[in-house]
Amino acid sequence: MAGTAGIALLGVLWWFWWSATRVGPAAVAYVFMPAGGVVAAFAIVDMTRHVRLAPAARRFWRWLLIGSLLLSIGYLALSVAAFRSSPAYPEMPIVATVCVSAGVLAAIFAVVRVPLGVTSRYELGRQWLDRSIAFLGCAAVLYHFGLAPLIDARGVRDVPLTVTILLAFLLAAGSITKVSYIVGGPVDRVAVRLLAAMGMVGAVVAVIAVKRSPDWSAVVQAAVLPVVPALTALAAHRQRISTGAPPRRPNTWLPYLAVAAVQVPVVDVLLRPASTPARAVAAVSVTVIALVTVRQYVVIRENTRLLLERQESERRLRYEATHDPLTGLANRAFCHEWLASALGRGDATMLLVDLDDFKTVNDSLGHHIGDELLVAFAESLRGAVGDAGRVVRLGGDEFAVLMTGPGGGDAIAQRIMSTLERPISANRLLVHASMGLATAPAGSAVGSLLRDADIALLTAKQRGKGNWVRYTPGMDRPVFADAQLGGDLRRALDAGEFRLLYQPIVRLADRRLIGVEALVRWHHPERGLVPPLAFIPAAERTGLIVPLGRFVLRETCRQAAAWLAEFGTGALQKASPNVSVRQLHDPDFVDDVRAALADSGLPPDRLVLELTESAVLRGPRVSQVLHEVHGLGVRLALDDFGTGESSLSLLRAFPVAMVKLDKSFVDGIELGEPGTVETDARQAVARAVGHLADALRLETVAEGIENEDQVRQLRRLGYTVGQGYHLGRPMEAAQITALLAEQAKAAAAA
Repeated sequence: MAGTAGIALLGVLWWFWWSATRVGPAAVAYVFMPAGGVVAAFAIVDMTRHVRLAPAARRFWRWLLIGSLLLSIGYLALSVAAFRSSPAYPEMPIVATVCVSAGVLAAIFAVVRVPLGVTSRYELGRQWLDRSIAFLGCAAVLYHFGLAPLIDARGVRDVPLTVTILLAFLLAAGSITKVSYIVGGPVDRVAVRLLAAMGMVGAVVAVIAVKRSPDWSAVVQAAVLPVVPALTALAAHRQRISTGAPPRRPNTWLPYLAVAAVQVPVVDVLLRPASTPARAVAAVSVTVIALVTVRQYVVIRENTRLLLERQESERRLRYEATHDPLTGLANRAFCHEWLASALGRGDATMLLVDLDDFKTVNDSLGHHIGDELLVAFAESLRGAVGDAGRVVRLGGDEFAVLMTGPGGGDAIAQRIMSTLERPISANRLLVHASMGLATAPAGSAVGSLLRDADIALLTAKQRGKGNWVRYTPGMDRPVFADAQLGGDLRRALDAGEFRLLYQPIVRLADRRLIGVEALVRWHHPERGLVPPLAFIPAAERTGLIVPLGRFVLRETCRQAAAWLAEFGTGALQKASPNVSVRQLHDPDFVDDVRAALADSGLPPDRLVLELTESAVLRGPRVSQVLHEVHGLGVRLALDDFGTGESSLSLLRAFPVAMVKLDKSFVDGIELGEPGTVETDARQAVARAVGHLADALRLETVAEGIENEDQVRQLRRLGYTVGQGYHLGRPMEAAQITALLAEQAKAAAAA
């Protein structure tokens, strides 16, 4: 850059000295331009060797290098002609004309190939339109005030010079237009601006040529044209130090500036009619105005399209925000808005619908079947409700029907119940639903209506599911009591108010204690001893059964290990805590069992987990957990055996080691004369369960034994182990310790 600037400065100084002294040949003026061009070419080569350029930028500078070399060759040929001619103002040789024109065209081509950072067809089309407007406006001004006077000047018929200046103006107009729309990319914007400044040199040349002073050619060659290689070298230096300009918005004001610019020649023609052909100026002005009109039409169409797209996007977002993607029903957000609007106008009724045991379907058949069931259930609700209400999905398996007006909803609830009497979905599933119905007067809060419907639904579930209940005042008191009980349970767990009692499991032949079933009791500081039926259901509903069950498990293992350590490994064969469904779904349950055994030191085969048949019938997750527990060496027992629907299949599907005959088959087993229907039925069930267990090599325990006659009858039927109030009531750990001590003393005496 310094070299070309020095050459340009030297040319200016030489011209001032020569014009004042007239010493030396005038042809020296023609040397500065090719010398500067060679130095500029070396500056480009040096920059490309030391700067890592993107392919598009490398292509740009390659063409600019070619242009610089061609300009240098052309003006070198002109300088040779100048030294040979006398006087030293030669006509431009054909070789010089071709090389100079090709060099400017190479620079134009380099500018044209600069990427704009725009890829969409619409944006490219609009940019071409804008650039055409800007190019014509810029070209009109340059032509009117630069090229036209040169063409019309008397005595000036230098066609090569005119062509060269025309190309320089094209380069200037193209560069100005191009740089205004470069939003980012590999070529520095300032470098392209410097190329546009090269075109301005042509304007200076045109002005000097029109004046036609005696030494105009020396002025151009020595003081003006060397600026071109200086600007080229400066552009290369700018690219070298460029760190990459951040993307920016393209100019939107340039087309309007071009419209204003094209009016300048028009005004000049009006003021000076002989300045330039009026037709050319008018044609360019009309073309620019026509292009601007087209551009405005395109912008209006695009704005209209964008507005429609925005409206459609807002409509789609609104729909997605208020509708469920699975069923297509309105969602909870819509429900709140609808109820708020309805209650502002009058009474509103809400029927809250919940699929019973939907989780069982998901766990046993898979979530895709569950989704299909939800879609089919939604269609069934739509059909049952019709135009009488709006069906929404609140989430999961919970739906609602929204209605206006006082009362109402009873008929819809009945229609829904009737609809569910038939199988639904492609899998022909027979399902049931519980429903809670509530009505709120105008002006009520949405939250109060939702609460009332929820309380009614909870009441319906507590009454046995598969039915519906309308909310009545006072129905919420049991619910609040249940919530308060849940809070007491949490506090009791933290305060250590729970204790374990142990009911003996004995051998029927000699009444020897061989095991215990752990039963939890709550010693409330104010209410005293709270029975299990008063708090276990609340613990199940609130989820506190998981930490409570963990406490029972760990305490049972600890106490059983202590008894074995005190009385020997033969003192106790089994310690049996009960396990709930919620515990089996707890992801930490297997780890809890493993930790309880490890911390207490209890042998795994002495721990027997008692499960109900309904707990086992809970899908693949429960099955996996039970097999993992069985893998630890822990035994599993089916409690209340014979009361479920799939008892026989469970014995083969799960790793069961023990069955406990339900108390309902033991009650009255000794009553009546032998041969009566009632007695024979009870004995037949007990005998069948015993034979089945023997065939599958399972242990059997008879529950609920309350008198000696039942003991004798059960022994005749093949039972060897039992438990019940007749054999031993639930007792404190110290009492079990006393029983084990007596057994140990008796064994030692024998």
